[in-house]
Amino acid sequence: MKRYVCTICSYVYDPEAGDPDNGVAPGTAFEDIDEEWVCPVCGAGKDAFEEE
Repeated sequence: MKRYVCTICSYVYDPEAGDPDNGVAPGTAFEDIDEEWVCPVCGAGKDAFEEE
């Protein structure tokens, strides 16, 4: 699975780890995350992320 980087703060979403603190289970592809999810560091929306 591909990793994605926040263009605002450089947070890297790693699908192997997910974002369990914000309801995204490990193993969840970035494309499968709910559109309401935001970067856990800076609060940017999914549209601020680019493929690593």
